[in-house]
Amino acid sequence: MNTLQKALIALSVGSLLSVSAQAAVNYAGQPYVGAKVGQYSPDDVEDDAVSYGVYGGYKFTPEFGVEAEYLTTSDTDAYEDAEEKSEYSADVLGLYATYDYAFPNTALYAKGRLGFAKNEVNVDVTDKDIASNSESFSVSDTGVAGGLGLGYKFNPMVSAEVMYNFYPTIDFDDGENLDANGITLGAHVKF
Repeated sequence: MNTLQKALIALSVGSLLSVSAQAAVNYAGQPYVGAKVGQYSPDDVEDDAVSYGVYGGYKFTPEFGVEAEYLTTSDTDAYEDAEEKSEYSADVLGLYATYDYAFPNTALYAKGRLGFAKNEVNVDVTDKDIASNSESFSVSDTGVAGGLGLGYKFNPMVSAEVMYNFYPTIDFDDGENLDANGITLGAHVKF
């Protein structure tokens, strides 16, 4: 390798490092907090639950970040017949890595997130004939969770997102399992 080639390589590496350093200086990271409302949809229930919660995160770069979420639901009918009625509610606590893709020349962006969450479902079963046979129990599981969505930046500090979410499957002792997903609409403020 001659001197000219070595000089060009050194200049190229130096330029690349300089651009990376400038990008790091221009984007120091950005925290955000928000609230969301939506629908929690477990399999094999009569009604989907109304969900609501809070979330917050930190953007390391304009594309990559982390996000934490707490989501809860209202009490909702799961099943009812002449002898029995059951209701459920759910809580989801998650931590995700996020990726945002900004569509060029628009305020729209696509968002993906993948991580881990705890999905807990509380069930109240009421026996209409024999009240002493009524019971309440809770089941939960922790596993992979995530979502895909579309967002809109109203200005550099305020955004809204609609997102499809999938939550960890809950495995019961009898071999049955409960899959749940949901759709949420959230808004957050960066600071």
